[in-house]
Amino acid sequence: MPDSPAVGRRERKKAATRQAIADAAMELFLEHGFERASVRDIADRADVSTTTLFAHFPSKEALVFDREEDTEAELVAAVRERPAGQDVVEALRVHALRSWVSIESDPRHDRFTALVDETPALRTYAERMWMRHAITLGTVIAEELGREPDDPACSALARFVLQIPTMAKGRHDPRTAVETAFDLLIHGWRSQHDAVTGAEGSRR
Repeated sequence: MPDSPAVGRRERKKAATRQAIADAAMELFLEHGFERASVRDIADRADVSTTTLFAHFPSKEALVFDREEDTEAELVAAVRERPAGQDVVEALRVHALRSWVSIESDPRHDRFTALVDETPALRTYAERMWMRHAITLGTVIAEELGREPDDPACSALARFVLQIPTMAKGRHDPRTAVETAFDLLIHGWRSQHDAVTGAEGSRR
């Protein structure tokens, strides 16, 4: 049964409030630094109470990674909802090119990355978040392939895939970097090595 218009309005209002809080937090963090911008300052700029702020975000660090749940849900959907006959790795490649490359190309991304890199609490949070995503993705891949949830090959694949954005970060052509990483996953290092050595031999 579809949601009533009232429920739809409430959900839209909730999402708008959450986005306003996240936007206010990022503005203040970039202006003053993570440590100097207080939760009270963020709530005031978003025109909400601190109680409302914490109803949407469990911690100050979570304000920086406001798309954490969406990111994980999108990874899961990329695997579970891939077209019939499409390989898991190819599905993740499509997702990466559609989602991660555009983020890398966003001019604001460098400032966000610098904020995280320069703040120990945010680096720690990001590392723990990365591990949670890796565990979830590895488990979903295993389920799709009919393997045990802790299958080492599926866990390794998930971790490799989630390292690709870091590898592509700051490169002149992030799309090519992402494509190269997925080619390595699909074709293997040996074939990549043979292609390189063959090209080198032809130039001699």
